[in-house]
Amino acid sequence: MDEKITPILRAENAEVSAAWYARLGFARQWEHRFEPGFPLFLCISRGPIQIFLSEHRGDARPGTLLYLHLEDVEVVAAEFDVAVEDAPWGREVHLRDPDGNRLRIGSAQQ
Repeated sequence: MDEKITPILRAENAEVSAAWYARLGFARQWEHRFEPGFPLFLCISRGPIQIFLSEHRGDARPGTLLYLHLEDVEVVAAEFDVAVEDAPWGREVHLRDPDGNRLRIGSAQQ
């Protein structure tokens, strides 16, 4: 088994959040509800990167910050119409998902 970490992000509406993350290349993997009408817990992934989106109020706080290392920062910047910034460690963009979670998406300097 490969060891990894999977962040859990609070989502008011996991379906809306999953659609937003699809713009970053994430695809739905699976979902869980304890019963119909209960909060949705949804897994999305992009290659080896996996994120859980949870509608359960106690699972995570809005405003969490994730740093994603991706190779296509310029493509992400164009998709979201944001500027690419040059940092000492690489090029990056800053985004907020529909629930206010913050994402820094970076790639190494070339």
